Amino acid sequence: MPNSEIRNIKTELLSDNWYTLKKITFDYLKKDGMWETQSREAYDRGNGATIILYNKEKRTVILTRQFRMPTYLNGNETGMLIESCAGLLHEDDAENCIIRETEEETGYKISSVEKVFEAYMSPSSVTEIVHFFIAEYTKAMKIGEGGGADDEQEEIEVLETDFDEAIGMIESGDIKDGKTIMLLQHLQVKGLLSN
Repeated sequence: MPNSEIRNIKTELLSDNWYTLKKITFDYLKKDGMWETQSREAYDRGNGATIILYNKEKRTVILTRQFRMPTYLNGNETGMLIESCAGLLHEDDAENCIIRETEEETGYKISSVEKVFEAYMSPSSVTEIVHFFIAEYTKAMKIGEGGGADDEQEEIEVLETDFDEAIGMIESGDIKDGKTIMLLQHLQVKGLLSN
């Protein structure tokens, strides 16, 4: 059902270079009963999926490291970010997307995943909703080097990391990626890698 507190929506395309950036002007009904014209920008890059692979026996997780220009522009000296494997859905459903991305980025071929939740990561400016998954992995599932897709200009380093060390990297600031923190803390809260 449409929101009755929003009317007169006008959209202006600001950029359609990589994804789309739009300026949205609309009237918003405030609690005092007065209508106020507001303006926001919204960046639409599509929806995404992310996953943490974990090994109960070894108490390890699979993470990735790659260059992220926005973090470099915001003070990350190297621009390198440690993250959970992730990708955009494009025309795919979330589960098939993350299975494909896992093999491309990490070299692990998984056949089943568990969806744990969905979340908007930056709802004030980005339309994307991210589907979060976890899956167990074994050494036998490693069928390639990973590293990402060349046609997507990806150069991804695969990291097999001790789980306690990964949790410590959140506290030390070595892991600052929101989706990765959420998935690591999910594993921690659920006790999936408890001793």
